Amino acid sequence: MVTVLLFGQTLLQSAEEPEFQFEVTGPTTVKGLLDANRSRLGGVIQFMGTGELLVTVNRKVGSLDSLVQDGDTVKLTHQFNPTYDGATWHNP
Repeated sequence: MVTVLLFGQTLLQSAEEPEFQFEVTGPTTVKGLLDANRSRLGGVIQFMGTGELLVTVNRKVGSLDSLVQDGDTVKLTHQFNPTYDGATWHNP
């Protein structure tokens, strides 16, 4: 099971819950995990293609191409300005 946590008002407003648990059968990418669970993640998916998601896997900076497996925790945060050289964290 992979835990996905959402941070920031923009992401929290685009999904029904701030935390999700997804079953995985083997290693997959963050993008693959999100794509496979589009129905539960609601509007969060729209930010994947715009570069507005900051990804952390097990407390390490990651990307949509980072591998995840059973027991991992993925944190997604909305980056307000994707061209900004750094991160604007909007944690609740």
